Amino acid sequence: MGVAEQNLASVASGMAAMGKIPFIASYAMFSPGRNWEQIRTTICYNEQNVKVVGAHAGVSVGPDGATHQAIEDIAIMRVIPHMVVLSPCDALEAKKATIAAARFFGPVYIRFHREKTPVFTTEETPFEIGKAEIFFEPSGEPDVAIIAMGPLVHNALLAAEALAKEGVGVRVINSPSVKPLDGMIVEKAARDAGCIVTVEEHQIAGGLGSAVAEFLSSIYPVPIEFIGMRDRFGESGEPDELVEYFGMGVLSIQEVVRKVMKRKK
Repeated sequence: MGVAEQNLASVASGMAAMGKIPFIASYAMFSPGRNWEQIRTTICYNEQNVKVVGAHAGVSVGPDGATHQAIEDIAIMRVIPHMVVLSPCDALEAKKATIAAARFFGPVYIRFHREKTPVFTTEETPFEIGKAEIFFEPSGEPDVAIIAMGPLVHNALLAAEALAKEGVGVRVINSPSVKPLDGMIVEKAARDAGCIVTVEEHQIAGGLGSAVAEFLSSIYPVPIEFIGMRDRFGESGEPDELVEYFGMGVLSIQEVVRKVMKRKK
């Protein structure tokens, strides 16, 4: 529908009411950024079977700069009742998330990035709404658990492999389902490791880290450190360079893991 994201959401709601399964797609900055009220009221309030696809999320849009870098989209979608929120980690998981969304009856938001990123899952890697998966496990008991979403799961895996050479046992959990969160695997990680690091290409406030902290605060509180955007806008640059600049790179993850381990009782 061109530059008419509000109309896009409203028309999709009408199509869903007639039995269709509409997928609406745009830059995440504009959908859900621009049409949030229509998504909230016409889609989620009525529990319409609409799938919202937000592309070019995080800092992956690179040179386009802060105006086009959606780093708040998870937060504004996670807060809406009835909305499922998914953030796949690579191209294969993105395909699985799309199929799962189509089969699920109800509103779903899927977050995609723009840049070509490493593919590190396989066709056999499980995917299910509401479930997370352990992607890396140390030989012994974990000293720390990293819970990550999106392409930064790959950075978390690289950090875990590097830390293993130092004798630090890291469990890496891929959490593509931000809402509903896989509480069982999160609680087990907290109990097994005693501390958590969350990693996301998103504002720390309201994103995956917030979801994990909210859940554990009343179940099994442990020290948590958060990696993501810290109450600031993005900037123009190459995506990989921006990830490093904003403290979401492999070395930054290693540093934060060491920091959270010092806070363990």
